[in-house]
Amino acid sequence: MAELKQSSEDIVVDFKEEKNEESKVLEFSEDEEILVAKMYKLIGQRWSLIAGRIPGRTAEEIEKYWTTRYSNSE
Repeated sequence: MAELKQSSEDIVVDFKEEKNEESKVLEFSEDEEILVAKMYKLIGQRWSLIAGRIPGRTAEEIEKYWTTRYSNSE
């Protein structure tokens, strides 16, 4: 059986890659932000319906975006 070795540098790189991937998910264009805000005002937390209006976005991405961006303002 092969021995798996992982240095602390590998762990840091893995963490940075994971964080970058997460950041990309939460990067919304200005048009997407406006649409999410308008849809939220109209239909509330119906993330799947909102996601249906934004190509390439999932309900989970939109909910995560909303809660990280607006959770303190509600």
